[in-house]
Amino acid sequence: MARALYREWFVHFRFPGHESVPRVPSPLGEIAKGWEVKTVPDCVYINPRVAVPRVGEKPFVPMGCLSNDSMHISDIEVREGNSGAKFQNDDTLFARITPCLENGKTGFVQFLADSQSVGFGSTEFIVLRSRTLTPELVYLLARSDEFRGVAIKSMSGATGRQRVQEKCFDDLRIAQPPRALLDQFTQIVSPSFQLTYKLHLQIQKLRRTRDLLLPRLLSGQIDVEALAS
Repeated sequence: MARALYREWFVHFRFPGHESVPRVPSPLGEIAKGWEVKTVPDCVYINPRVAVPRVGEKPFVPMGCLSNDSMHISDIEVREGNSGAKFQNDDTLFARITPCLENGKTGFVQFLADSQSVGFGSTEFIVLRSRTLTPELVYLLARSDEFRGVAIKSMSGATGRQRVQEKCFDDLRIAQPPRALLDQFTQIVSPSFQLTYKLHLQIQKLRRTRDLLLPRLLSGQIDVEALAS
């Protein structure tokens, strides 16, 4: 639903009140008046600097923790060191290597303890962080066909191990919405992001419970008749 709303508001410019906002010419074609055309690096930090201490255990995200069709990051590991991509809550992890990018691996970080906590992960992630947009909008932008198409076209390297070139985003232009519209969008989609994360955690707990109980039920260790009585 958030992706559909993103396209409706920020791609097709059918945002609330759009009927009274005239269109004006721009390098992207006609856009809503009051919007600005900017490059992606003007709006998004690409691999922002994050200090991660080398000593001590920290959350670590391998590529396998990202889903092909979900924003959620599962089976997070704990490791020492700090080699790899560094991130904080509300960052987007964007797979830069083939075939992970083509398969859709893109995650939204929500699992760290607080806004000051840091984690690290695979060197094959590009970390995206909002500069002038919102965290949710950055994630949805990273999921868009336009953004992914530019990244895929920039890939270079040996067959089967091609990687996105970060500079490909330097000339990618997007329409920067007014702050009031961004805030309105966040009010709508942020609760949905938080709710899906909570449901994701509940599903994980239920799966662990199932995996624990099912072998005992099948082996007869748990007497179902006794439970029923």
